[in-house]
Amino acid sequence: MTGIVLVGPLAGLEDGLRRRLIEDGYALDTVRGHVRLLSELSLWLVERKLGAVDLSDAVIGRFVADRRVTGLRIGRSVRALAPILSLLAVERIITSLSSSGPSTWQEVLLDQYGAFLEGERGVSAGTLKHYRRCARLFLDQAGDSEDCVSRLEAGKVTAYVMDWARRREGGRPDMVTLPALRSFLRFLHVAGHIPHPLVGAVPAGRGHPGRHDVPRAAAAGDIQAVLNACDRQTAIGSRDYAIVLSLTRLALRGGEVAKIRLEDIDWHAGQVAVRGKGSRLDLIPLPADVGEAWAQYLLTARPRTTATTLFITAKAPFTGLSVSAVTQVLGRICTRAGVAAFGPHRVRHAAACGLLQAGASMDEVGQLLRHTQQRTTAIYAKVDQQRLSSLARACPQAVAR
Repeated sequence: MTGIVLVGPLAGLEDGLRRRLIEDGYALDTVRGHVRLLSELSLWLVERKLGAVDLSDAVIGRFVADRRVTGLRIGRSVRALAPILSLLAVERIITSLSSSGPSTWQEVLLDQYGAFLEGERGVSAGTLKHYRRCARLFLDQAGDSEDCVSRLEAGKVTAYVMDWARRREGGRPDMVTLPALRSFLRFLHVAGHIPHPLVGAVPAGRGHPGRHDVPRAAAAGDIQAVLNACDRQTAIGSRDYAIVLSLTRLALRGGEVAKIRLEDIDWHAGQVAVRGKGSRLDLIPLPADVGEAWAQYLLTARPRTTATTLFITAKAPFTGLSVSAVTQVLGRICTRAGVAAFGPHRVRHAAACGLLQAGASMDEVGQLLRHTQQRTTAIYAKVDQQRLSSLARACPQAVAR
C-alpha cells in the first residue's frame, strides 16, 4: 500500500488514514483511493497557499466544486471526504465542520429543547431527531422574531395544526407528529418561554380509516417463511436470520435489536441486557435457539471491526445497524420470501398474541413486552376474541306483558 507520497499541510497523515480505513473493513483498493484523495486535497491547498487550519465548510465546498468542474469522478461531494474529515477532526487538525454553534434564536431554542429531551425525558436518538424536526417546522410558521414564542396563544396552535392537517393527504393529522408538538409546547411552558400551558390546544387526531388500537400482528406462516428465506450459509443470511429470530423469540423492538452490544450478552448465565425506551435496561433470558443463531453469526459471519454492537453492517465501514436498517433488513427478506412486507413491531405483536392464545395472562404478556403500565398491555386483550367472548353475558329475553 505504498507509492502515494503526500506533500503539503496534510503530509504524514496517510498512515493514520490507511489504518483507520482498514480497521473499518474497507477493501484495499478503496483505502488506496481515499489516500490518493487525501494527497490531492493537500496539493490543492498548497496551490492556493492554504493550510490545514484554513479548512472550513466553504473551503471544502470549493474543493469538491473544483473537482466536479474538472470532470473528476472521485471526491465530488463532501460525503466522499467523510473519512478524511473524520481523521482530521480526531487528530485535532481541524474542528468538526458545521459545528460553530447555533446561529439563530431558533437554533438556540432547539438546542435547549434537545437537551431537555435527552436529560429530562431520556428519549432515543431517533425520537430526538424527529421531535426536533417537528419543533423546527412549528417555529418556522410561528414567526420571524424571537418574541413570537412568548406571544403564542391556543388559537394559533390549533390553527397551525388544522392548516397543516389540511395540507396532508386525506386532511388528517399525523398521529406521530401530534405528540411531538405537545412535547415541544410542554417544554416551552416548563422552561418559562410561554406563561401558560398550551398542550391542550393541540387537537386530538383522528386515526386512519380502519385503523384502531388493536395490534396488527404478522401471520405466523409469514414469519416462518421469512426465517426460511434466510440463507444461513452466507454472511448476510446468517446475520439476517439472527435478527429475525431475535425479533420473533424475544419480542424486541427494532431499535432494541440494533442496540444490543457484545457486553450485554451473558453467555454463561444465558441472559441478555436489553436497552429499551426511556434508557431502560432489562435483563431477560436468552433462548437457546437465539443464542445459537448469535453464536453462529459471531463465529462465522460477523466482520472484523472495532464496533461493539452485536449486529454490523454488511458493507464497509463496518458499524452498528441503525433502527431503520433493521426495518429495511426485514423488508428485503419479506420480498425475497414472497410475503407482504411487515416491520419489527408487527413481529412483536405476533409474539404477544401468540402468548395470549397459548393461555398466558396479561401480566405475563406485559413482562414479555417489558411494558411499564398495564393499560399498554391491555390493548392486546382486544385481539383475543375467544377469551373475551367467554366473559360476555347472554342478552336477557324480553318478557311478554
